[in-house]
Amino acid sequence: MPMDSAGSDTVESGREGLKGAVALFHSLSDPTRLAITRRLAGGQARVVDLTRELGLPQSTVSTHVSCLRDCGLVVGRAEGRQMFYSLTRPELMDLFAAAETLLAATGNAVALCPTCGPPPANLPRMRPRDE
Repeated sequence: MPMDSAGSDTVESGREGLKGAVALFHSLSDPTRLAITRRLAGGQARVVDLTRELGLPQSTVSTHVSCLRDCGLVVGRAEGRQMFYSLTRPELMDLFAAAETLLAATGNAVALCPTCGPPPANLPRMRPRDE
């Protein structure tokens, strides 16, 4: 994104232009949603498959699959009484690969960041408002 020192109006309009990216990264910021999308990068799956493979309750998986579907990242295909979920865009796999490359290049420094890294083990983790 080009930087402009013309004033705060440019900064504010630049922030407006980031809303889509913020929403995309927020949709992937939950560990369960990230695990589901990474699993679906390997091929389609039903909720029962995701539940078994990720070791999570069915209600948790269903809730997060619904969120990913609402975000347009996952689509469901009915086959009889079963629903098979898959990624809507192959570019998501490119995003995962780029993230892994960036994490390797930075030595996973983001995991040690006091702002973005995981909370200390002795502090309870607060749940985001949308979950």
